[in-house]
Amino acid sequence: MTSQTISAHLLRALGVSLMSAAAFAGQSASARRPSAALRAHVQDERFQPVTSVRGLPLGVRDELQTLFGSATLDIAEPGAAFRMAGAGGEPTLPLRRLVAAWCSADHCLVYYERGGTARTWHSALFHWTPAATRLDGGGPAPGGLTTLDDVRRAMLAGGPEARFW
Repeated sequence: MTSQTISAHLLRALGVSLMSAAAFAGQSASARRPSAALRAHVQDERFQPVTSVRGLPLGVRDELQTLFGSATLDIAEPGAAFRMAGAGGEPTLPLRRLVAAWCSADHCLVYYERGGTARTWHSALFHWTPAATRLDGGGPAPGGLTTLDDVRRAMLAGGPEARFW
């Protein structure tokens, strides 16, 4: 074996190791469970509807972009076209579409659908203030939810699909 071949094998092995470590780190972060106090707080929270992506606080939009891992906020407005599931989707359309969102004095609950290979639904709960925003929980959600109570109930139930709850 030449030194060039050995170097190539070592680089591949290092790359696989780094990808595995990154995946494991992401899983451990998503496995956290919110406190009982936070769950009770969200259950009793008074949320108001947010009808557009631009209606979400800037910190929440920034955290969504981070959550999506994209250079731009890759989400369409409610009812707008987005990249639906299946082959041949329009690559210029956003991969996600906001279904509904609600904000209170210190939290925003966002429910959206994701296109691509398979259409899925997700919810995310953000704690936000003008000074800082953080993701408090979320994960896969049932499709077809239409009300705040439906989304909140699904999120707080923490069924087998839930990653954060």
